[in-house]
Amino acid sequence: MRMKNIFVFMSSGTFLLLLIIISFHGPTKAADDHQNAGRGSRRDRLYIVYMGSAAASSTTSDDDISSLRDDHAQLLSSVVTRKPNAVVHTYKHGFSGFAARLTDEEARSIASKPGVVSVFLDPILKLHTTHSWDFLKYQTALKIDSNLNSNNYDAADGVSLVTADGSDTIIGILDTGIWPESESFNDQDMGPIPSRWKGTCMKSDDFSSSNCNRKLIGARFYSTPESDGTIEIDSPRDTVGHGSHVAGTAAGTPVSDASYYGVAAGTAIGGSPGSRIAMYKVCSEGGCRGSDILAAFDDAIADGVDVLSLSLGSASGFQPELSNDPIAIGAFHAVEQGITVVCSAGNDGPDPGTVVNAAPWILTVGATTIDRDFESDVVLGGGTVVKGRAINFSKLEKSPVYPLIYALSARKADGNEHSARYCEEDSMEAEKIKGKIVLCDSGDYWRSSQIDAVTSLGGVGVIFQVENPGVVASTYGEFPATVLSFKDGQEILSYINSTRNPVTTVQPTVTVTKYKPAPTVVYFSARGPASGTRNILKASKLASPLRFLISQESTHFPNVACLQPDIAAPGVNILAPWIGNDSSVALEGKDPPLYNVLSGTSMSCPHVSGIAATVKAQNPAWSPSAIRSAIITTASQTDNLGAPISTDKNSTATPYDYGAGEVTTTGPLQPGLVYETGTVDYLNYLCYYGYNVSQIKTISKTAPKEFACPKDSNADYISNINYPSIAISNFNGKASKNVTRTVTNVAGDGEIIFTATVDAPSGLTVKVIPDKLHFSKNNQKLNYQVVFSPTTSSPKEDMFGSVTWTNAKYKVRSPFVVDV
Repeated sequence: MRMKNIFVFMSSGTFLLLLIIISFHGPTKAADDHQNAGRGSRRDRLYIVYMGSAAASSTTSDDDISSLRDDHAQLLSSVVTRKPNAVVHTYKHGFSGFAARLTDEEARSIASKPGVVSVFLDPILKLHTTHSWDFLKYQTALKIDSNLNSNNYDAADGVSLVTADGSDTIIGILDTGIWPESESFNDQDMGPIPSRWKGTCMKSDDFSSSNCNRKLIGARFYSTPESDGTIEIDSPRDTVGHGSHVAGTAAGTPVSDASYYGVAAGTAIGGSPGSRIAMYKVCSEGGCRGSDILAAFDDAIADGVDVLSLSLGSASGFQPELSNDPIAIGAFHAVEQGITVVCSAGNDGPDPGTVVNAAPWILTVGATTIDRDFESDVVLGGGTVVKGRAINFSKLEKSPVYPLIYALSARKADGNEHSARYCEEDSMEAEKIKGKIVLCDSGDYWRSSQIDAVTSLGGVGVIFQVENPGVVASTYGEFPATVLSFKDGQEILSYINSTRNPVTTVQPTVTVTKYKPAPTVVYFSARGPASGTRNILKASKLASPLRFLISQESTHFPNVACLQPDIAAPGVNILAPWIGNDSSVALEGKDPPLYNVLSGTSMSCPHVSGIAATVKAQNPAWSPSAIRSAIITTASQTDNLGAPISTDKNSTATPYDYGAGEVTTTGPLQPGLVYETGTVDYLNYLCYYGYNVSQIKTISKTAPKEFACPKDSNADYISNINYPSIAISNFNGKASKNVTRTVTNVAGDGEIIFTATVDAPSGLTVKVIPDKLHFSKNNQKLNYQVVFSPTTSSPKEDMFGSVTWTNAKYKVRSPFVVDV
């Protein structure tokens, strides 16, 4: 039997990881164990024990510090004494706690001990790449102004990329490891490693210290032995490809003539190519252990990273409670230490309420398209061309010489109509398929099985017609396959039915640039609002959270402080480095590709991580919240047609789809004003969530000695967290609601005046008081109020708008949503 892992946190951060346990391909045996957890178990399972902040705040007395250390040491010692090999990880740098193999009874006992914030089963999280690896395409491009004194590189679509120097900035990446031999990680012309770096380059059979350099300055891996003695992770080397792809997108060195076998050819480059990379391998083919994620957070805090990038998380249906979420816990402590944490929003869209990694101290990123497409067209007899989308390297004749058939017409006499239309196995007559290109109905996935069914009968190509072809180009290798809409499929079907001998061909992929409209919000990108908000607002105060969680339905923590996702960035068909020995994606007779094309919010996250690193490099004293504010308030809401950004189903995107909009690269470097979310904001958020002062002071080392939860800890207060977006919940149309914000002048211009403008929907009056802010010096802080008043007594749907502060040089936009 496999033993499960349990984590115990003991110091800073107030969150337990939900017992999720989902791998790349769905629930694992761990999920089954979760179902039985409430009945108790006498066998060991891996638990996390979380004990709060590793270091007390400056206001904590020496006696309190000694007591906290004693609590941790005594508890850890008691476990080691009883079970010498039980402890898997200890957390001591950014927060306190450990992960150990315990029975449920032992876990319950530990949860009652002094200094323990929470105890929860070790979850398995998943990477935030879309469900199928056939979502492959090309590199994105990020615009940058020419006045930033940096070199510009041409991307495949002709747009210049971010190359502002960030050589003193370190991006830590929690993922599947790294392929150090990739040219994207060469250190040519880079200066010495920053002296403040305290990390290491761990060795293994296939990875030596020489694999690290002045670009890749750190590489760690986290091995949690299974009960049978096996170890899933035994090297920093990437065996999946995901980590290398993400690292290259965030901070890859410019590499010219990169492509996926000629597709998406151009210069591959990261968002902050001057930044250093530190890889923390926490994921394998089986998923990402929460206990390892916490260990990586703990090490990264001590190592000295500036930005942490996580393209992983739970599935939306299994979101953990705040106190059970290893990402929320680790991110809380990292932000306390001045580290900006950027996470992917997840790939469970387009349904509302699917966003994950939505704690207010995390910068959460959704996914959009770019202005490049991959066409694989269908040419019919007579010369009609029907546009398709796919990546294939078809060797068919380019002229239409191959017989064409609709799969339903090849149905077996006793076959099922649906099965035949969908080209399912054993549904079609071989003599009717052999030598032909087949038109198949299809859904979003499982097209490889349809291709197998056609090829097993001698078919030479497949045209998939789907209800919504989307914007992601699937990859079919050398097999002639393409995807188009049912509308276009009907044109092909009409041709088949009106022609005695219909013929066609499927053409190999060509790269199309300046594709319009772009960006659009892609269908898989998870949407807001964060689930659970409405229920949480019905109560004036929550009960104290359970300190021990073995069996509980997955719930969603409230997120009424901010919109989620925060921002959107390119996440469709992104070209970036790949592992050098992956024959599974290689064309026949060719070496494995050095670059590959992937889609997912996994790909959008490192774009924002790279931008955050560039902002940090130019503004080293800025806090994580100032960096986040600069990115959010300078986002774009228009596409390359000058129209509002839409979804890939042609509806106008809202903040629930893309947060503040599409990330820009120059705006965050010169935001004019920033919203700094202070420690007290986050602590008050925890108050509202249900934690008491004693728990909060255990969690946070930065909690002021005199801190107390607000007496009236209600829903309205959460909206007053000093976040760069505004969310109002339970707006019933009967009373006005006020929020307060504080902005800091970072324009560097001394005396400067900003004027407020409001974009409000019908049914809502929004007033800003005052509507002018007069700053007399740099870094000065000023407050303002926003009053939301109904103009109708019964609003029917959520309302969206924005408050923007402008002067002749700057535009600082805060989106808002009013939830009814």
